Amino acid sequence: MRKTSFIVADAGLTEVNVTRWHQGELSADQDRIAEETPIALIYNGISHVVMLATPQDLEDFALGFSLSEGILQDKSEFYGIEIIRQEQGIELHLEVATECFVKLKERRRNLAGRTGCGLCGAESLEQALPLPRKPALQASIHAVPGASFQAAFHAIKPLQALQLATGATHACAWVTADGEAQLVREDVGRHNAMDKLIGALAKLPPQNNGFVLTSSRASYEMVQKTAAAGYSILAAISAPTGLAVRMAEAYGVTLVGFLRDNQYVIYTHPQRIKN
Repeated sequence: MRKTSFIVADAGLTEVNVTRWHQGELSADQDRIAEETPIALIYNGISHVVMLATPQDLEDFALGFSLSEGILQDKSEFYGIEIIRQEQGIELHLEVATECFVKLKERRRNLAGRTGCGLCGAESLEQALPLPRKPALQASIHAVPGASFQAAFHAIKPLQALQLATGATHACAWVTADGEAQLVREDVGRHNAMDKLIGALAKLPPQNNGFVLTSSRASYEMVQKTAAAGYSILAAISAPTGLAVRMAEAYGVTLVGFLRDNQYVIYTHPQRIKN
């Protein structure tokens, strides 16, 4: 029996020897698979969380996670990062503002010792599904043409390098109002891809007139992260959940689902989209 062997091609994927069956015939071949690695986020020397994510664009991931989870309120509170690769995974050592670190320690203290079957350690509905940390987003000054969603649907596919290579990753993209996919980030987890995009966008001048596109379904955390980053439109190639729709309504986010060739569905705040 041939032993399976692995060759790390780059940070995001691995080449593996496989046996392929096709039309009744077996043959030796190689395949490329997306990586999924334990990544520890450590703030000012204190470990906070371990995530499973594709190990590329790690600084974007660390910054975006910190912003979307409310650990940081602004990029200026992020002072630096050291990436330490180990056999078991990767440690991201972040230096953040003291005020943010104090609040994070208090949050950790409040979570300690809970015994309920919790969502992210929450022991009550209010903690699991909090009200928006910020006021509901106001209507954008400029409405996005509906044709831009169709343009983005076609534009994002060739930009998903990991997905094209492995067939296993999600993508999130920042799309301009005219449908140009300006920035794309990928990961095996849709929420990780969103955090990577948020982190990458935080390094650029403010982006207002456009929308976030995700190749996945629109779950509630995708809406939360979109709103936390201050973006007013989230478009998903797949379906939204009921909770995502209710949250989008409460947060003031325009939620678009089932974005396919020649179709999409607007679930909330349709005033931001024009024919």
